[in-house]
Amino acid sequence: MDFFDRIQLITERFLTRRARIRRIKKEKRKAKNAVLDWIEAFLWAACMVLLLNQYLVQAYRIPSGSMIDTLNIGDHVFVNKIVYGPELLPGFFKLPSPIKPKRNDIIIFENPSYISRGTVFDVAQRVIYMLTLSLVDIDKDETTGEPRVHFLIKRAAGQSGDRFMSENGEMMICFAGENRWVDEREYNALRGWNHNIIRMMDVDQYNVVDAAGKAAAWTDRGLQPSQKLMEAASMVGSLRYPDYLAHERSRLETLRKINPSDNRYAMLLARHRLGWYVPEGRIMPMGDSRDNSRDGRYFGPVRITRVLGRGMIIYWPLMRLGKII
Repeated sequence: MDFFDRIQLITERFLTRRARIRRIKKEKRKAKNAVLDWIEAFLWAACMVLLLNQYLVQAYRIPSGSMIDTLNIGDHVFVNKIVYGPELLPGFFKLPSPIKPKRNDIIIFENPSYISRGTVFDVAQRVIYMLTLSLVDIDKDETTGEPRVHFLIKRAAGQSGDRFMSENGEMMICFAGENRWVDEREYNALRGWNHNIIRMMDVDQYNVVDAAGKAAAWTDRGLQPSQKLMEAASMVGSLRYPDYLAHERSRLETLRKINPSDNRYAMLLARHRLGWYVPEGRIMPMGDSRDNSRDGRYFGPVRITRVLGRGMIIYWPLMRLGKII
């Protein structure tokens, strides 16, 4: 057998073997149950969705109006999960990243006020939420039937070392290493950040909030507020979004005056009089709609390791399609 005959023989054997393998595969596909074939395709697609959502880009639905008009209630957004380091598993083992959240980023993070129902339930909730692209949330409030807020999306207003103070709901910032206070709106304008900081309370309504705080303090001590104070305080019910922080400051200041020997009130007042400090390794999140946002002013700065991603785009409804800024 010469060289060319050998080549011909090897080629024929190879082609015959390949044809046999293809025939076997084709027969196996014909024999496979159609339902099993569909389940296999579904599981493959589900795995791809999970991988994309967990490590690259995840879909979220905006549950509240705290970020109006940057993000509206019901907006569906995509969040960049890889930028700050994704979690290896849902809720566990966050991978490190050289990129850290910075001021003015739109960040999504675990709600510090969320009470877990257990690891198994949390993982199941997050998997189903990701598989359905944020359309199904099994974590419902037993009273209202509404989804419990597991994640929050806010704007990173402050970084490590910053201090914040509120003056009638308007924020002043003292940056790390400095000793002067800067108006937040003026600073944003100088940086060219054009997002709206929305207020739903007028400055002249703060006398009502102040009166309500004082009346609450008298009532807490078992004392009867004056008729004039009660009349002023009763107007707080007409305010749609009263400043609860201003109310609490007024209440504590009055309690301090009623009982100066009780140091508890002095300690609680420190946050209001000295402002909020952002420790190392944390970031201060705030909503753009300040009077309608439970944010870092209530639960404090959040750990950077709890930040899961950065807002990218609004993809639904189509009329709001665009980049999140």
